[in-house]
Amino acid sequence: MCVLLYIYICICIYIMWNIYNSIVVRYLLKYSKVLSLSSAMKETLKYLTGIAGPSGYGSKTTAHQISLDSLSPSIPPSLLTAIVTGATSGIGAETARVLAKRGVRVVIAAKDLAKAEKVKENIKKENKKAEIIILEIDLSSFASIHRFCDHFLSLGLPLHILINNAGKYSQKLEFSEDKIELTFATNYLGHFLLTEMLIEKMVKTASETGIQGRIVNVSSVIHNWVNPKTFCFTNLLTPKNYNGTQAYAQSKLANILHAKELSRQLKARKANVTINAVHPGIVKTGIIRDYRGFITDSLYFVASKLLKSTSQGAATTCYVALSPQIGGVSGKYFADCNETHCSAMANDVTLAWKLLNQSRALVNKRLLPLPLGTKT
Repeated sequence: MCVLLYIYICICIYIMWNIYNSIVVRYLLKYSKVLSLSSAMKETLKYLTGIAGPSGYGSKTTAHQISLDSLSPSIPPSLLTAIVTGATSGIGAETARVLAKRGVRVVIAAKDLAKAEKVKENIKKENKKAEIIILEIDLSSFASIHRFCDHFLSLGLPLHILINNAGKYSQKLEFSEDKIELTFATNYLGHFLLTEMLIEKMVKTASETGIQGRIVNVSSVIHNWVNPKTFCFTNLLTPKNYNGTQAYAQSKLANILHAKELSRQLKARKANVTINAVHPGIVKTGIIRDYRGFITDSLYFVASKLLKSTSQGAATTCYVALSPQIGGVSGKYFADCNETHCSAMANDVTLAWKLLNQSRALVNKRLLPLPLGTKT
């Protein structure tokens, strides 16, 4: 009885706090100039209350809502083909589900084929007509990426959307089969090579269909944590002093730099393909649930209200991939379905150019005598 009463009181406090919080936040935002609130503080307040930004969406927007609002009679969803990496769980799986439900042909690029099949089954339960193709890929392996691209290109399908979503966090220093630090190899270099090998297909598809191609690099706000002194290409490949969080942050910064520089190059050649980076937000996970107990459950209940659901986490990815609002927008960084600011390093044009050139030199050297796009 006491437990039920406690939970009831927690819920009541939470509801009352939300109402009070919303009123206070709106007041603070209204008089932000008078109160001299920083832009970071204003963005935090908007996030907590879900107040919509210029796009009409905010932190509480779901991927499903985005997909409904993005329906266009001029571009039937059945015409679109999308590749989604990391679609076997979490945000990636939700992104694939929403795209498929909208009628987009979805190619799930997966390392774990059993998990991919499970995602496919769940999608099919919702939409029997959904077209889901599963192709194997290990994003930490150049050879695997090469095989994946050869396989995909052999299918003769168009490619309108490429979502570089898969992510890896390694607490301990590990190396890929190509002798590259595993987090950087998976999160950045793998997606870089995948994009390099598919970009001509996307440019060709856009030219033939008149439908703009869109590439989405899933990054993170944690890219702000990168120490400029440690962001050196050779150090990223084989770090001397390893820190898991720094390695993850560096890979996410690289994702944004990739989007910035490739966008510039695509614009220069007048290609009808855009590339942007997104921060999905901090999404609810089951980690805390592993520590069962009355206190931890209560704390999880309260803390989870500050985090995004999986559908809310996938919203920004779907917005950048589908929304007609950002047609032609490229080389930008989005969070909560709105364009936002990234770090000074992420905006460094010279750094972005240097990173892409170093990356190209590396993958071309490692793939020799097989140049990019060459059939095995």
